Parts: sequence; C-alpha cells; structure tokens
Amino acid sequence: MRLYTRSAGEGLPVVLLHAFPLSSAMWLAQREGLAEVCKVITPDLRGFGGSVLGGDVPSLDVMADDVVRLLDSEGVDRAVVGGLSMGGYVTMALCRRHPDRLLGVILADTKAGADPEAARSNRERIAAAVLQEGTSVLLKELLPGLVGQTTVRSRAMVFGRVRGLVQSAPPTAAAWAQRAMADRPDSFDTLRAIKAPVLVIVGEEDEITPPAEAGAMVEAVPDGRLAVIEKAGHLSAIEQPEAFNRAVSDFIAELAGGSSPRG
Repeated sequence: MRLYTRSAGEGLPVVLLHAFPLSSAMWLAQREGLAEVCKVITPDLRGFGGSVLGGDVPSLDVMADDVVRLLDSEGVDRAVVGGLSMGGYVTMALCRRHPDRLLGVILADTKAGADPEAARSNRERIAAAVLQEGTSVLLKELLPGLVGQTTVRSRAMVFGRVRGLVQSAPPTAAAWAQRAMADRPDSFDTLRAIKAPVLVIVGEEDEITPPAEAGAMVEAVPDGRLAVIEKAGHLSAIEQPEAFNRAVSDFIAELAGGSSPRG
C-alpha cells in the first residue's frame, strides 16, 4: 500500500491527515501557508483521493501503519504528525503503535474517547447506507455539522467547497472508514503516554468534537497546549486557515526552539 501524497516546502516534516470523508485536497491552504516554515506532507488515507483501498479489515491501526510506511518511503525518521477529525484518530493510533516516530503531535477537532454503542451503531447504519445509496447519505447526514454557523451564514464558497469534497468521497472508502472509526479504542491512556509535545486545535463552533473534548485531551497529555479557532466549526483548517496555520507555525517554532510552556 502506497499512499498518494501532496507535499510542499522544505525542512521539518509535518504530516497532516485529513478528515472524513474528505481527502488531502482539504489541506490546500496549509500546503500554501506553511511551506515557508516546514515540509508539509498531506497523504490521501487509504481509499480516498488518489490512494487505493486494499483488502484489509477496517482498522485505524492499518491506516496508521500506512502513514509510517509513507515516512519510510520519504526517508523520514521522525516527524510532527497531526490530523483533523478522523485524521486525529489515525494520529492517536500512530502514537500508540509508533511513538518513536514522533517529534510532535497535532490533534485538531477530534476526541480521545471511544464511540458509545449508539454512535457505533449509527456508523454501521451510515456505512451500509452509503454502500447502497452513495454519497447522498453523507451530504444529508454529515455535511450540516461539518462547518460552523459563521461559515454557513457568511462563507458560502467555503461551504460549497466542503460540499464538493464530501460529494467526491468513494462510497466503499467511506463505509470502510466508518467501520474503522467505530472500532477505535479509548485513547486517553495513549495520550498520557505521549512524550512528544502536543498541540490541540479546536474550532469554537465545533459541535461534533466541541471545545470541552479538546480541553480533556490537553489535560491528559504531559506536554500540551490548546488553540481555539474563532468563528470555525469542525473543519477549522478549511474555515479559518490563517488562524489554523498561525497556531501550527507557532507550535513548529516552539519545537525548533526546544521550549515547552509546561516544562
């Protein structure tokens, strides 16, 4: 399995993993805005964008191992690894399985807890429906919650772009990823064991993984800091890219300087 990847810039490698059910296309503003301070590596997770799905059983661990193989192929020993929403779940799986590969961790608009039974059942329902009916199910059930109210009210082009990204998701990959996310474990013990610095980012209007979830993750990690993105919902990197990039740039500068606000 070789992931299709878009990269930009030079220097410190920063891997950004996309949300469900999008692709690395969501990171356009990060590739453009962060290329001056780091090497931005944005893969399509398996089944999405230009990456094939393969025949493995749905698992975030499989997705995390894909990313490590990508690092190997790029000749990268250690990197800053981060993700938004589903990408955050994959990042936490990577933290659990490959902690020696991390220079830093970015967890954006995601959460560490496992799905309760009702949420697991709902993921299975959506997985079955998308295989039968296509991406119209995702547009109806997921799209309304992906962006914040400010974006809905005043950033029609951004909302339209998100809609297009959701609409282009392959149904087989969407179903596979829903089942992988449904089976994910609680990751709070993983967070407590992270030795690298951690940046947690959340949109203040995120209703899927709200600021309280972000605060719980910051409290769990030994060396964490929180950035709240104003006027952004669940897709904070797309809705307010300048503020998102500023938070990441500050984190990269902190890593380069070797300082720690809690050290």
